[in-house]
Amino acid sequence: MNITFIGGGNMAGALITGLLQKGFGPNGIGVVELSRENRALLNEKFGVATYAEISAGSLTGDIVVLAVKPQQLHGVAMQLRGLLDGKLVISIAAGVRSADLVRWLGGHSLLVRAMPNTPAMVLAGVTGLYALPEVGAAQRSQAETVLGAVGATLWLLQESQMDAVTAISGSGPAYVFFFLEALQAAAVALGLTPDQARTLSLETFSGAAKLASQSAEDAATLRARVTSKGGTTERAILAMENAGVRQAIIQAAQAACLRSRELGDELGKTGAEGYLGSC
Repeated sequence: MNITFIGGGNMAGALITGLLQKGFGPNGIGVVELSRENRALLNEKFGVATYAEISAGSLTGDIVVLAVKPQQLHGVAMQLRGLLDGKLVISIAAGVRSADLVRWLGGHSLLVRAMPNTPAMVLAGVTGLYALPEVGAAQRSQAETVLGAVGATLWLLQESQMDAVTAISGSGPAYVFFFLEALQAAAVALGLTPDQARTLSLETFSGAAKLASQSAEDAATLRARVTSKGGTTERAILAMENAGVRQAIIQAAQAACLRSRELGDELGKTGAEGYLGSC
């Protein structure tokens, strides 16, 4: 399995790190990266081959990972036309739907969409995957190997579910950081130092997440076990319920999902026949 990354940014770097740690050889990886400085860094850090432009010579792998920004994907796809010939294409560009990408690629449909999240940077991410029907079992396995190098993977039956994945796990780390910000602020307001607040908040969140992941019980049950009747936790949970925190979280995820759909519509207009400008 040889892999060519188009784009050598943070997510590509995380995937390469994960692959190398799992025993994948650097000689099987190539990166097309415009920046000369970034090419030098990639070569020095990982020992992988780097290329300045997309060409038949740079696409040496049987897998092509599109690791560029969504707004850059149309231009990249147009350059890839006629160069893919049986290669599996994995797109990690958020929002760009498979039908639009297939159109931009000139009909190439060996395509898997992937939605990783930022904890992939520390090999603790989770990625939603969706494959077009033309992608066979062996290529699905290859896609899972690539994205599984940075964490857990989850296959979707319908591409429309990718918007929900974006709202929950794609945007989810920001929700966690938002909660941590608030918890640390509360700790400081209660008289703890910023360092103490940071340590207590991070370790509590990390430990609770680890407990939940290793337990067969659901989150509601685990919460109830900590919430003694008449105790401090019950008072805190009631305060959050009365403030509408639960519903606010649900509404936030719904808003993110809606925006993901809107972005898919906007990005899909790029290069469309008769398209004259931005919406």
